[in-house]
Amino acid sequence: MSSSTDTIVTDDGRELVRNKAPIWRQRKAAANYIALLPYVFFALFPFYIMFITSIKTDQELNNLGNSPFWATGIATEHYVYLATNTGFFKHWFVNTIIVTVAVTIISVSIGTLAAYALARLRFRGVELFGVAVFITYLIPQTLLFIPLIDVINTIDDYVPIRDTYWSLILTYPTFLIPFVTWLLMGYFKTIPVEIEECAYLDGCSRLGALWRVVLPMAIPGIMCAILFSITLSWNELLYSLVFIQDETAKTISVGVITELIRGDIYYWGSLMAACFVGALPIIIIYGFFMDYFTSGLTAGAIK
Repeated sequence: MSSSTDTIVTDDGRELVRNKAPIWRQRKAAANYIALLPYVFFALFPFYIMFITSIKTDQELNNLGNSPFWATGIATEHYVYLATNTGFFKHWFVNTIIVTVAVTIISVSIGTLAAYALARLRFRGVELFGVAVFITYLIPQTLLFIPLIDVINTIDDYVPIRDTYWSLILTYPTFLIPFVTWLLMGYFKTIPVEIEECAYLDGCSRLGALWRVVLPMAIPGIMCAILFSITLSWNELLYSLVFIQDETAKTISVGVITELIRGDIYYWGSLMAACFVGALPIIIIYGFFMDYFTSGLTAGAIK
């Protein structure tokens, strides 16, 4: 087996020989990275096109002789247009953050308790209730928003929530709570019951065991549920389009298509700038928590 060495000279003049990784292992690693390049290119290409288009001037965008894959210069006029002529940064972005944070907290909190109850408690109809939760998640949103409009109108007679982001905070959990419950229910079943029984012997109640023992062990699954909730809330379009008409109450997904597309006129530069800025928070969140996301989908709590 061929391998290379590296000589290190210490402060006192001694020479130490350190073995490097075998040549075959270095070649295998290089081959793996080369094989990943097409996938990386495929994943990053849309973001590259969005960014390149957003920094082009309108004259360059309208010139069919220019290549769509690179820009001749850097123009910030489309980002300035978003900041000055639309409510992107002042309203849409802020509303999206508020809705996403509030809905994620509500959905994950309720979904975690429901998943733990379905995974641990034994009562009549628990299996049927678990199937009902899963079926609720499978119902298309295009069927749910019609009765939800009636619900929002009824609540609006007492509390003015129509045409505000509060209508979204109340309706998004209808499809997120079943999803979080279904996701975490299987994860809680991977945690051995004996660990909770030991907590009971130490004087913990069921809620105490859940808070001190089960939840810390279920952090990868909970983080996975949080990431999914953030993504679905951030990108949701149908409910936002139906419930929100006021320009100052819109979220990014609705504001972009209603304010930057007018008839058959597409403001491509501003559209791509809005899409690029709107995608950055999700990219950053997944970049930091990808390990939790992967382990939450593939691994149990105990190895």
